[in-house]
Amino acid sequence: MANKVWDEFCDQLREAGQGLIDEAAPQDALNQDEGVRYLIRLLRYASLNAIENSDPMFPAITNALDPNLKCKIGADNPDNIYMRANVSGKHRYRISGSRGTVPLMTFGSKANRYHIDGTMASTGEISNDEIPVDADGNFSFIASADRPAEGAWLPLAEDTTNLVGRQSFQDRSTEVAAQVRIELIDEIPRPTPIDSDAFARQLKLTTDFVKGTSATFARWTKLFMERPNELPDWGQELFQGAGGDPTIFYLHGYWKLAPDEAWVIETAVPDCEYWNFVLQNWWMESLDHDRMNIYINNHTGKLNDDGTLTIVVSAKDPGYGNWISTAFHEEGTALMRWVKADNHPLPTCKVVKL
Repeated sequence: MANKVWDEFCDQLREAGQGLIDEAAPQDALNQDEGVRYLIRLLRYASLNAIENSDPMFPAITNALDPNLKCKIGADNPDNIYMRANVSGKHRYRISGSRGTVPLMTFGSKANRYHIDGTMASTGEISNDEIPVDADGNFSFIASADRPAEGAWLPLAEDTTNLVGRQSFQDRSTEVAAQVRIELIDEIPRPTPIDSDAFARQLKLTTDFVKGTSATFARWTKLFMERPNELPDWGQELFQGAGGDPTIFYLHGYWKLAPDEAWVIETAVPDCEYWNFVLQNWWMESLDHDRMNIYINNHTGKLNDDGTLTIVVSAKDPGYGNWISTAFHEEGTALMRWVKADNHPLPTCKVVKL
């Protein structure tokens, strides 16, 4: 039985690799190596959540961008800590901790269907201003299907599968991350031994996540390729349906540049809590932000005298605007976020010779 389960796991995982030979995917060594690494990262994260921390009766918070995981999914934000926990609408939970000084913190309950149809529908949301913080800097709220008698509340639904949270920094060198924990309020059950059928389902969820997630964002990239070197509004429903934060307006794009070309992006900047622009590879992973300048935000970006923003994406520093390095790539994806903005300007874009 165990050998059969293992063989099926390997066969299903092998199917995820078909995306590497998609006719739209770059076939050069750099992009293909990153594609294989991407699948391994998805597998690591999927097994962590589908096997090790899968039981909603024993919830635990994980962070996709933890240095030990480095799991970059769907145009991840380098400014973020992405929190996740498996929960169930049948139970009640308390989410609490120390607030820290990170400017933005939001939580949502989701019905995760990435492994089925690439969606992650919202079943409840709670954001910065709705999360009370006491005089000692601590916070607490309840996540449940029924509203508690008092205090802050994150709604759950019958089909809720997980809780997601975002902490968004503007300056990591000075801001302190929130420390977050989750606990089951209902009676904690006694531990039980591993169940063979349940474990087989967990393995299937793991490989389904790898296949479903990689296929979903490959479809997105191919959509963005229809309008190269632009940042249009593709319709926010697509991104909200995949688990996007409802306070964020997403402007995704695909870029392709010769070594002597630059992608010049000019835009008005709305009144908003936060904005950033991030460059990604074809697989929609943020590029190496630890060592290269592949993104800016409202703290690091320099505005023009008239309050507008100019971003220049190129292999070498052109000496003007806010330079974003292509980090050894000639094509990939990009994302500009407006968070809690009073309006959502669409950037103008052009490609110029350097």
